[in-house]
Amino acid sequence: MHVFFRRSTIIGSLLLMTIHALGQNNQPQTLFASQGTNKNKLGFFVAPSIGFTKMDGAAATLQHVRAGVSLHNKFSAGLYYSGSLNDIRSKSEPTPNVYLDYRSFGGFVEYTAWANRLVHVTFPLMVGWGEVEYDREEGAANLGEANLFQVEPAALVELNLHKHLRLHGGAGYRFVGNMTYRNLDQSNISGLTVYLGLRIGLFR
Repeated sequence: MHVFFRRSTIIGSLLLMTIHALGQNNQPQTLFASQGTNKNKLGFFVAPSIGFTKMDGAAATLQHVRAGVSLHNKFSAGLYYSGSLNDIRSKSEPTPNVYLDYRSFGGFVEYTAWANRLVHVTFPLMVGWGEVEYDREEGAANLGEANLFQVEPAALVELNLHKHLRLHGGAGYRFVGNMTYRNLDQSNISGLTVYLGLRIGLFR
């Protein structure tokens, strides 16, 4: 009888400890699923997005992607690439039938606030190199190219759609270092970019 009560007490204590531990599990809120864990381990993600900006007075659409690792679902680091999707019809270039190409790549660090909430905010800081050059639809314009250094802080609002999928939108400002390329300088390439995209990965 004493053995039975002792075993019952031990089992009951273990059940209470388990229930308490499960109650303390900090799960992210999501729109389409409530499952998810935050095990305070290393996660990873890929974040493709579309950017809308202006360069030298012309509309530019950018393909943008970040890929990296995250720690505690708060701090992230990795690599990024950004490049023009459309023909940027530069306002200051006198040569007819040419368009501006832009691309940039580098690294980023990022801080995410309240990541387990349904809606939260993340702040990536991208630092990298890039280049601009004029091209023709039929081939190279032979107008040379210019390299550039840029820093872009951004703020994005994210919505947890699923434990492996987030929707984000926001804006960043591209600061370009001193450069000259034909009639362009850094003021023609620097500017605000509006982003809309997804983040796909293992968040924990």
